[in-house]
Amino acid sequence: MTLSDPVLRLAADLVAIDSRSTLSNIPLADRIERELAGFEVERLDYTDPAGVAKRVLVAHKGPKGGHALSGHMDTVPATGWESDPWAPRLDAQGMLHGLGSVDMKGQVAAAILAARAAPADVPATLLITADEETTKQGAALIAKESRLAGSLGLKGIVVAEPTSLVPVRGHRSHVAFTATAHGVQAHSSTGKGVNANWKLLPFLAAMRKVHDELRSNPALQDTEYDPPFSDFNLVIDNHGTAVNVTVARATAAIKFRYSAKVDPAPVLRAVRDAARDAGLDLDERHEGTPPELPADHPLVALAARITGRAPRTAPYGTDASALQALAPCVILGPGDMAQAHTPREFVRAQDLLDAVPLFGRLLAAGAA
Repeated sequence: MTLSDPVLRLAADLVAIDSRSTLSNIPLADRIERELAGFEVERLDYTDPAGVAKRVLVAHKGPKGGHALSGHMDTVPATGWESDPWAPRLDAQGMLHGLGSVDMKGQVAAAILAARAAPADVPATLLITADEETTKQGAALIAKESRLAGSLGLKGIVVAEPTSLVPVRGHRSHVAFTATAHGVQAHSSTGKGVNANWKLLPFLAAMRKVHDELRSNPALQDTEYDPPFSDFNLVIDNHGTAVNVTVARATAAIKFRYSAKVDPAPVLRAVRDAARDAGLDLDERHEGTPPELPADHPLVALAARITGRAPRTAPYGTDASALQALAPCVILGPGDMAQAHTPREFVRAQDLLDAVPLFGRLLAAGAA
């Protein structure tokens, strides 16, 4: 097996373009657009919260209606990589290596090839987003502002993520909290500073109780998910402060992921109350309601029939949180999520080859 196959060659080309979420993705969007001859293409440009120029693409050919294939252009940072993350390599075992190979430039390449191959009487739509790994801003922009996507009357959206080609009918969404404590910076030996960490500690103690309650209280859990308890992950940052300097700013960032059957209100209330009691500034950003379809929903049933795999749920999040405003979403794609976000990221080349006709069958079924 070599990179001469169209889907592997395109996937390798996309991997070779650095599109970490902190960078502009416009060079990658331009490269993708070169693959879309014969499509009506809508470009939606925006500036992310850091002031970085971004672009999302909506492309369509054929009649209206049908299904859309969606994928994102951004990747996570290259943390821990010992080889060149943007040097795609196909090894002797048939694995395509590189940052974004499985999450999710291989997915995007397979979706593009499937849409391009769709017959003239089959509606074929591509929703190519940005900032999926951070804010979901690109998907939200498409859902809210895309003239083309909004005009098509889509029946469903296949959000391509590495699910080992098993249909995922629902997943969690998140609330991102950032609690900030302020102190006074000084040389720690002078006694004139105020260490913000001491202000943060009561809040952290309260958050530990929330974390433990989520894992021990069945009323806050969802047995249709693995694990059944909601994620409540904490990251503490002193923003580079040296050990001989009192901390002027300390932040506690928490990502709370919950499924559709879990009421987030008690957690929201506990975080807000603890931040207020500790005198902290609190920022919270909501990803959107958790997308979840019943197992017998027509789109889920179709995906299960075409793949021959029973649908399941997933603990992570995807652009479906935003794109569900356009049409029902199922998450489905080649590759193993266990390889995503690692410094040895790869995707099995055969999985990408298999995904192209599978995506094509899903598009064809949308014409019925």
